[in-house]
Amino acid sequence: MSQSFNPARYAVLIVEDDALLRSEAVDLCEEAGFTAFEARNADQAIAMLERHPQIRVLFTDVEMPGTMDGLKLAHAVRERWPPVTIMVTSGRTKVALEDMPENGLFFAKPYPPNGIVAALNEIAGRIYD
Repeated sequence: MSQSFNPARYAVLIVEDDALLRSEAVDLCEEAGFTAFEARNADQAIAMLERHPQIRVLFTDVEMPGTMDGLKLAHAVRERWPPVTIMVTSGRTKVALEDMPENGLFFAKPYPPNGIVAALNEIAGRIYD
């Protein structure tokens, strides 16, 4: 039985060390109807994933302080939480396709807000189809 699409039924985890960019990304997701969680670094992100099983999308910056950067976090999440879709963004780091986890999406900063919302809606549609 197919569930009807309701973006609020799954969550996006925004991982960004810049407070303003993180807040803007959270607002973007929430205004589009999605539940959003936020983290400043990979350690916080892992803790959020452990506590909130409804997180189905990781949207992470590459460059951030802490034990791992966004790409290492993306690969760790792919291994530990395979159903989570990975979205990676960076304004400085060039990310090659082979550096991304399987089925990951990359968005260069500044990313187009409508592009992020479209990707989230597409992901949500796949989850509930």
